[in-house]
Amino acid sequence: MTETEGRPAPVPTVLRRLAAVLFDTDGVLIDSARLHAAAWKTAFDAHLRAHPPSDPSQRRPFDLNDDYPRLVDGRSRLDGAAALLASRGVESDAATVRAVADAKERLFTACIHEGAVAAYPGTVRLLRILHAADVSRAAVSASRHARELLAGAGLTDLLDVLVDGDEAARLHLPGKPDPALFLEAAGRLRVLPGRAAVIEDAPAGVEAGRRGGFALVVGVDRAGTTTARARLLRHGAHLVVGDLAELFDASTRGGRQ
Repeated sequence: MTETEGRPAPVPTVLRRLAAVLFDTDGVLIDSARLHAAAWKTAFDAHLRAHPPSDPSQRRPFDLNDDYPRLVDGRSRLDGAAALLASRGVESDAATVRAVADAKERLFTACIHEGAVAAYPGTVRLLRILHAADVSRAAVSASRHARELLAGAGLTDLLDVLVDGDEAARLHLPGKPDPALFLEAAGRLRVLPGRAAVIEDAPAGVEAGRRGGFALVVGVDRAGTTTARARLLRHGAHLVVGDLAELFDASTRGGRQ
């Protein structure tokens, strides 16, 4: 059975015998992580210029390759802003944290209104195959824009459940690395964590998957760097791929690694 014959390929070996797959949204389902990172950099660099840390060594600009994945990716805006400020030794109260988070939100909103964000082809292929095989699928995101972005990318009909920033706020769910968002999604799918996989590109999200007791945690390293891959493995990924298309031949490379 092959896709070229008009029928879907089999479910990747590493995902067989699982009842559900839970996908992070930004950077896994859709190509929006770069927009989040750019918005964070603009907002945080502006704040540092206006309120420089007392320690000159902490006045360096926001680093897209280090600060973003380490401190903010996968977290709520407020948690990310707080982590950023704390990492530079900046004295901040709740109002300061919110001001940085709100500045990032305005910048990101402006970016997504300029045009739809695309879905990753390898991810779309996997979603379609899981759909055909009756494997449940959920999207999880700390962002309040997830529903809008997924609809714009044409993925809504390929997902059974979405747990996003709005739902997290309504239910008072803690953000990643707490597993609450993923556990909520699994509960809505009526699947135990031990029968589900989590696919994440953020260290905080990978850690959430492991802490939640999910059967398989797949890290996605879009940057393709040794440092990023090592960070995902250190936070608990069983397997790291550069794109979800690689899951289709993961078994030929020794499965989990």
